[in-house]
Amino acid sequence: MKFEAQEGGRIVPVDIGGDAGRYTIVVDGRALSVDARQTVEGIWSILLDGASYVVDVTEQDGAYAVDVDGERYTIRVEEESRYIIRTRGATGAARGQVVKAPMPGRVTLIEVTVGQAVAPGDGLIVLEAMKMENEFRAQVAGTVREIRAEVGQAVNPGDVLLVIE
Repeated sequence: MKFEAQEGGRIVPVDIGGDAGRYTIVVDGRALSVDARQTVEGIWSILLDGASYVVDVTEQDGAYAVDVDGERYTIRVEEESRYIIRTRGATGAARGQVVKAPMPGRVTLIEVTVGQAVAPGDGLIVLEAMKMENEFRAQVAGTVREIRAEVGQAVNPGDVLLVIE
């Protein structure tokens, strides 16, 4: 199964294979053999490269807080297909952003209005495609100059949905 993991602002591709507690995990192109077993809810025993770790994993605000060896890592995980859909539909520039539909779909929600100021990470528009809702977020700070879609409208790949300057 392929994922995109974000930790500390860095996005890393992750591919996990195997089962029954024995996994091969490819992280950012590096293959690792991992023996991982959940001992109780949220607590994992992990054997990685001959070293044993007890890992506490809790879900917090849409991310995972991972405590291991006195260190805490906050990791956001997203299936690769959802990540591609979410990110390839938006192109940022130094002074703006144009959000385009990455695939055929239907607009289910518009979260902004023309003239509204937005900051990076603000929700802009939601597109339903392949029975999944994909929210597009601002990649730049700016002002919404155009909204070229309406709720309920069917869109095609490449259709401009909104423009931020």
